[in-house]
Amino acid sequence: MTTTTSFDARATVRKCTTLFGAISAIVLGTVAVLAALGHGTTPFMWIRAALFLAAAPYLHRLEGRSTDRLRTLATVMPIAIIGVDLVPGLCPAWYAVLQGLSALPLAAVAVIVRRR
Repeated sequence: MTTTTSFDARATVRKCTTLFGAISAIVLGTVAVLAALGHGTTPFMWIRAALFLAAAPYLHRLEGRSTDRLRTLATVMPIAIIGVDLVPGLCPAWYAVLQGLSALPLAAVAVIVRRR
């Protein structure tokens, strides 16, 4: 793989981890707005949204330091996110959809770092 291709892959991974963080912020913000409006939210929704937002900078930092850890997390997290979202009654459909969207950039990261 050429240096330019490696640089392009790193830039794409950086963008994907940033997108994961942005979607996580949207999810947490949505939960906060709905709670403020009096709609039902659960501790599960708050904790999970906050943890994903907190994980985003860590994933972003791993891009330059530990490809093995990034590869593992980017492979396992989307599977876990979607698997938990499929548990009936655990979270509302809108929440599951937003969390599922956050899994997409991580899946892209998994593909990219496995090819490097």
